[in-house]
Amino acid sequence: MHIAILGRQPAISIAELERVYGDVSWFSDVSALVGAEYIDITRLGGSQKTGLVILQVPGHDWHAASMKIVQHYSKVWAKQAKKITLGISAYGFKESPRDIQKTGLILKGKLKSTGTSLRLIPNQAAALSTATSHHNKLGLSNTKVELIVVKGQSGIVVAESTGAQHITSLAARDQGRPKRDAFVGMLPPKLAQIMVNLAGPLGVAGNDKGSPRVLDPFCGTGVILQEAGLMNYAVYGTDLSEKMIDFTRQNLKWIADKDNLNLDVTLHVGDAMTTTWEIPVDAVVAEGYLGQPFSAPPSSSKLMEVRGNTNHILSEFLKNLAEQIKPGTPVVLAVPAWKHTDGHFTHLPLVVKVEELGYRYVEMRTVRPHQLLYFRPDQVVAREILVLVKK
Repeated sequence: MHIAILGRQPAISIAELERVYGDVSWFSDVSALVGAEYIDITRLGGSQKTGLVILQVPGHDWHAASMKIVQHYSKVWAKQAKKITLGISAYGFKESPRDIQKTGLILKGKLKSTGTSLRLIPNQAAALSTATSHHNKLGLSNTKVELIVVKGQSGIVVAESTGAQHITSLAARDQGRPKRDAFVGMLPPKLAQIMVNLAGPLGVAGNDKGSPRVLDPFCGTGVILQEAGLMNYAVYGTDLSEKMIDFTRQNLKWIADKDNLNLDVTLHVGDAMTTTWEIPVDAVVAEGYLGQPFSAPPSSSKLMEVRGNTNHILSEFLKNLAEQIKPGTPVVLAVPAWKHTDGHFTHLPLVVKVEELGYRYVEMRTVRPHQLLYFRPDQVVAREILVLVKK
């Protein structure tokens, strides 16, 4: 059993885990239990940390968990020849960083008497940041350990980290790309990674090329295709703009050269509302047209105008696509939703009419469709992620 510490928007993070690993359940509001023998954190865009569950402690008391940790690891790590680096991250507890640190100091003292040297990473907060875990390489060897201690409704789990989100690699895949264009939107690589994963395991390819093929009909600068390519999928992109096709081509060449990948790439100009794609494709993953950007909530008349225009384009696209892909094909589409000052959202009309367009929502145990909203606190235009399948 593993535990995952979920990202800033936990519903999206747990949906990704469920689509990739299947046996997933909420443990707390920031974590999920995953019934898998192995989790590859580099494959996930929505999880901050993952860990193998080692101890389960009844109740909800930090002191009980602390005693159990000291008791267990003072035996397991006794008489170690190599120095151990340890960080402790606590989630869901009211204790101060100093209280969390105290557990490590008690353990350090007990281990010293057995001849084991322990370096303790100081807690600025109850949980170490992803950056601290990543830069200290915690979870990547037997001597660099992070204990992830999580309080859930059913008790406490103590897990040994198997890695933190590789923020350096994600930043390089975003900021290092030769062609970027703020006007067409800057899809974060980790969200692109999540969206490809939300399509679910694609299995055997529908074509004769060996790798399942992912289509992005709004490819822009190619972020989704980049992330799909890194997962060893064949990638197929179309866009209304010749410039965007050129940008995607250059960006995919860059990632292939940088990571020594042999990418199977198909690109051509095409209007998503009318174009005919080369079939078969095994999944469709795209950030659709999001409409006009706003830095403040628009007037109701302006919002209705933009909403109507966006809904028309995306509905026509979905109709066109439905005529070409086979039943059972997953379609993951980011569409706009507009946030009001009271925190409520205005959605596209099509989100409740997908059946009429030839699709149905993928049913998940951990989340409902309307929960998959990706946005920063200061954003007006959120991305609503639709996880569909062709009927």
